[in-house]
Amino acid sequence: MAERGRCPGCGSAALVEDAHYAQQQLVCAACGCVLAEGLLTTTYAEEEHLREVAYSQSTGQKEQLSRCLQRGIRRVQDLCKVLQLPRVFEETAVSYFQRALQHPSFHLVSLEKKELLGGCCVFVTCRQHNWPVTMGTICSLLYAKQELFASVYLSLQKELELSVPALSLADLVKTHLNSFRLFQHTADVPARFVEDKEKMVARTMQIVELASETWLVTGRHPVPIVTAAAFLSWQSLQPTARLTCTLARFCKLAGVDLPPPAHLRLKELLEILLRMASQLAWLRVFNVDKKTVVKYIGDLLQHRIFLLKNAFCLEDGEEQRAAATGEGSPGEGSLGSPPAAGGAAQEAGCPSEGKRQCEDGPRPLLPPCLINPRKRLRTAAPSPSDSAITGDEPISDSEIEQYLRGPEEIRAFRKAKAWP
Repeated sequence: MAERGRCPGCGSAALVEDAHYAQQQLVCAACGCVLAEGLLTTTYAEEEHLREVAYSQSTGQKEQLSRCLQRGIRRVQDLCKVLQLPRVFEETAVSYFQRALQHPSFHLVSLEKKELLGGCCVFVTCRQHNWPVTMGTICSLLYAKQELFASVYLSLQKELELSVPALSLADLVKTHLNSFRLFQHTADVPARFVEDKEKMVARTMQIVELASETWLVTGRHPVPIVTAAAFLSWQSLQPTARLTCTLARFCKLAGVDLPPPAHLRLKELLEILLRMASQLAWLRVFNVDKKTVVKYIGDLLQHRIFLLKNAFCLEDGEEQRAAATGEGSPGEGSLGSPPAAGGAAQEAGCPSEGKRQCEDGPRPLLPPCLINPRKRLRTAAPSPSDSAITGDEPISDSEIEQYLRGPEEIRAFRKAKAWP
């Protein structure tokens, strides 16, 4: 160590050369100021050209950021391997993750959100390439809550200005059924419960389309509908051995969770199928109920358009009311008007017969929320203090000037008031 000159900071002459990570630095022994530093080879692109850079620009200075980035990249790559995604998906997801870490909005977020950021990048990449994967699948692999994952996903989409297409219902059906364990014989799945995957997906798609045409999908969460449709399709493919199986047992055999509204969606689908079965002539001789209608789902889906047209009337409101009350011109036939025999039966004192014929006739195709409306909660009576001032009270002429601003408005008001 050799002394040189004086320190520009404190004026001390105690300047020494110190080897720091094999790099010679000129340091003031009194205040610790670094006067000069040598050069070393970096591990970045400069290494390929044998260039030397200062320590402040080397990998040693950026070691912490590099370690965080490398750990996140490995997490993204591992997630892509688990999902068996193509190589191009992995590269796109890694690039999104690098952009997100460099964005100021993600510098001060919690460590939990940073760990979910890689999963969000993979989810965005799959959606952009029309690869069917759900948010629940990513959350189950990362052991994350869906609410927190959704918030990070929305922030990523907003800050990076990413265009993410929505997942169609058909893709959701295929993705959801891919997780079922009913397509190969195992110790938990008996042989009579094993089903061909392609047949089950095709029939489930037809039932979901039927639910979409009958207002059962609008405004509902798709997973319970897909679960109920998959259960009906699975039963209808081999009804003899599977009619006794319940929805809860089906979900347990398939290895999926049972959504709470799935029972309601199943009930609504069975009501639609029963309504359609009443229009088939060869089924009227059988006592078809909610259990046995599953046997004829294949025939009902084959003639779906014809049966929906006959089971539900699509006229305007006036025609529907006329059909329901039987009011119409004698020479004109109405789709929903009961036959003369039904009216005679009611007049003859057989109200049950007339009611049965009215129920068998076509009815309007309405959303379930209009057919079975929920009971609305009664609002509490307003207190005297709230009912004292409603905001609809008239303003007197003496107070109106307090709400006017400026002489021009006052003159315009007086002129309008004096107008005959």
